[in-house]
Amino acid sequence: MNITAESSPLPPLKSSARLRILNTAHLLFYREGIRATGIDRIIAEAGVTKVTFYRHFPSKNDLILAFLDYRHLLWMTWFQNALQKYGNNLQSIAPALQEWFADPAFRGCAFINTLGEMGDSLPFVTQKTRHHKSELGKVIANLLPEHSDREDVARAIVIAMDGAIIRAAWGEPREALQGFNLLIQGICPHRPE
Repeated sequence: MNITAESSPLPPLKSSARLRILNTAHLLFYREGIRATGIDRIIAEAGVTKVTFYRHFPSKNDLILAFLDYRHLLWMTWFQNALQKYGNNLQSIAPALQEWFADPAFRGCAFINTLGEMGDSLPFVTQKTRHHKSELGKVIANLLPEHSDREDVARAIVIAMDGAIIRAAWGEPREALQGFNLLIQGICPHRPE
């Protein structure tokens, strides 16, 4: 399971220079980090000219913003499809995470990584991260039965997921999933689905 445009269940997009740049940036930013990835490398690997690059992305900050929007779309589509595959209930989260953690391309949460790298210098990174986590919380809330603290529980599960993702990125996916499952059982021990 590699979360890329090629493996995404999204409808195919028209091939364009902008999309090639965005796909290349997505791959390199996630794999190697934003600061470590220079514009010249993205231009070379995307097979575009500098003029073409700057026509689509006037600055690296514009590209970072587009990367976060693109990653959100790809990841949320993948996650919702994975939940469906594993039963579309609260217990579906752990096998979806396990699938992601087992991917050789897994490098943790792109939003947490970008926030760690750029958050202080680019306020929109914090805004995009909050948006991503909020949307994730809405998806998870829909897995929970109706009750007064449904949104609070969903936010707690997102926090538990973040912890599991970080632990898995450290190289301990098994422990991350065990801890996540214990927390899920504690949060929602016997709530009906």
